[in-house]
Amino acid sequence: MQKMQRAAFCLALCLAIPALGQVPKGHSKEQAEPAGLIPRYLLMDYRGSAVTNEDFRGRFQLISFGYTSCPDVCPTTLLEMKEILKELGDKAERLQPIFVTVDPERDTAQVLREYTGAFDPRILGLTGTPDLIRRAADTFKVRYEKIRQPGAPAASYTVDHSAGMYLLGPDGRFLAKFAYATPPHEVTGRIRALMEEIGTRSPRPVPRGDPR
Repeated sequence: MQKMQRAAFCLALCLAIPALGQVPKGHSKEQAEPAGLIPRYLLMDYRGSAVTNEDFRGRFQLISFGYTSCPDVCPTTLLEMKEILKELGDKAERLQPIFVTVDPERDTAQVLREYTGAFDPRILGLTGTPDLIRRAADTFKVRYEKIRQPGAPAASYTVDHSAGMYLLGPDGRFLAKFAYATPPHEVTGRIRALMEEIGTRSPRPVPRGDPR
């Protein structure tokens, strides 16, 4: 039953999202590889355990920032992550996909787990205090801001945020920024090339995901 619900959820998202390559209003399509990034984060997974960028030494990390109520950019990005994992095949075990919420007030650990699991259980959702999320976003140069219409209830808002995916190497070093709506096969090709180039020099990856 859960698998059927997840499949229906993903199908609904596919029908709802705009065409790939279009950037919805209120989101940024930045340069492919911003300079000077030194990514760091200290956040929390669905178990309530602390997670840092150091926990994935030996694995590549593919990281995106967003929120579960996002109407277009975030579901599109997670569908792309799902496709990238599929295209990588056995090599996917060397990549940890991560979705960091920029809306911790509404995106609890359990909400994130259900949301990311609807796309692929290997995608790890991370949350934290507003301060820790802001610090993490700043190290990735990710911009986000609440947008609330005048007179709207306190819990009724959207979040304007930067789009795209960030790739970190097995040593935690920033390798590439993939702009929003970059075709998944292009991202997969770049990741494969980097795995062949530097992956063999890394420690054996230790899988971490959601054991469903």
